[in-house]
Amino acid sequence: MSPSNNASKNPPVTHEVQYKDKTYEKVREGLADILNLRSGDSKKDANKQAVFYNPIQQFNRDLSVLAIRAFAEDLAIIRRARHERRIEKLSKDGKRGTKRKREQVARHDTPEKLNGNKKLGGKETSEGPEESTTPHFAESIEQSQCQDGIPPTISNTTLTSDPLAGDVGHTNGNSSRPNGHTEGQQSHDGNAAGAQHDTEQTGAPTIKTPQFRILDALSATGLRALRYVKEIPQVTSVTANDISSSATASIKLNAEYNGIIDKVQPTTGDAKSLMYHTIAHTKDLFSVIDLDPYGTAVPFLDAAVQAVHDGGLLCVTCTDAGVFASVGFPEKTFSQYGGISWKGTQGHEAGLRLILNAVATSAARYGLAVEPLLSLNIDFYARLFVRIRRSPADVKFLASKTMIVYNCDHGCGSFSTQYLAQTKEREDKNGGKFHTHSLAQGPSATPFCDHCGFKTHLAGPMWGGPLHNPHFITKVLDMLPNIDTEVYATIPRIEGMLTLALNETLFQ
Repeated sequence: MSPSNNASKNPPVTHEVQYKDKTYEKVREGLADILNLRSGDSKKDANKQAVFYNPIQQFNRDLSVLAIRAFAEDLAIIRRARHERRIEKLSKDGKRGTKRKREQVARHDTPEKLNGNKKLGGKETSEGPEESTTPHFAESIEQSQCQDGIPPTISNTTLTSDPLAGDVGHTNGNSSRPNGHTEGQQSHDGNAAGAQHDTEQTGAPTIKTPQFRILDALSATGLRALRYVKEIPQVTSVTANDISSSATASIKLNAEYNGIIDKVQPTTGDAKSLMYHTIAHTKDLFSVIDLDPYGTAVPFLDAAVQAVHDGGLLCVTCTDAGVFASVGFPEKTFSQYGGISWKGTQGHEAGLRLILNAVATSAARYGLAVEPLLSLNIDFYARLFVRIRRSPADVKFLASKTMIVYNCDHGCGSFSTQYLAQTKEREDKNGGKFHTHSLAQGPSATPFCDHCGFKTHLAGPMWGGPLHNPHFITKVLDMLPNIDTEVYATIPRIEGMLTLALNETLFQ
């Protein structure tokens, strides 16, 4: 059972402010302020204006800020390592390329082929620039690829010392369409000779600081987007989308009031259309996509898994616990999540696994593998943080991570699991390891419980892998002692639930 959210029981503290010749009621949460237009003194009008602010979701927002912040710091470490490997590789490739070119000139060039050189009396005289006999370093970089298949970005200045630099591109969900827009696009401006000259002086090209872009797909007043910008240092921009024009007007107003309109981009439209447009046209994918709808997030999953870049984070909220954690409407549960929950105390865990299965199957169609970092049942909703990675090899393991459950729900409450496929590790003749995937033998249980004799019922298919990543949870927990509890009022509850989740990983 989830602990009660004490912070949400207390009504938000409001202050009356004047802004742009209008009177508003200001509500502060975290480091962000939102304004509700005060159109009258009646309670009806006040409630109408405050309808978007939901104080019970403060725990969700506090947790999301900390989780994305931990993810961003982890991503910075990954980018730094990639950056160092890339520069080392490019440096070696540049030296090898220059040496080969000079050897080629020495062995094969004739007087007619020498560019700008003439032989006079058996002596060689240079009339052209020496650089013409060696390849431009920018060209050698352009023809090569970094370790992660991400093209570096070149400019004519020195290498930046920003530790986030290095991962300047994204991998799209469509393997046949590389991403090169904005972050992943090589810069060819400036003259090549100048670029080479700077490279020879510094030993390496400049790699631009990567973007950390968040999509708040269903933003309402934009409170979540405002907090992401103000409380997560790595964020470069947040796209705050809502289908309601009045909501996006509120987002713009609140962004202006908070002084961050340069980093918040309000958009009006259908969230799925926005994500599909991003995939098909701009190719400028998001580092984080946050789905927080009223009801289920399933209709948005297909677009979301493609619109988040390789290694990005997908944050999912589903508020229809009466569907995903209940057996009252099995036909509805199956149509939404592709499986059926089970009856009993494990029902909410089954709901989390159904949601993860929906995310995993949506991603697998595009060669994308999922890694659950944190999966929680909170009050009346589920909140999940899932890393999306391009890995067709890992997708092959999905069937062996998908299970059905035989549940003795009317008897002793015991259950047994049946995975849809089996994976075995083999060893080749050279001692290397590889995996084989085959059909699973079934069934793993009889129609009646082996312990009490009552009938068993089927549940699933659902995600059968881990629900959490213990290293990610530990990273968030390590942040808590330095967090101001006046700003994050739900810290005690966050610590309690994350500790519980960390303990669950001991049994994974």
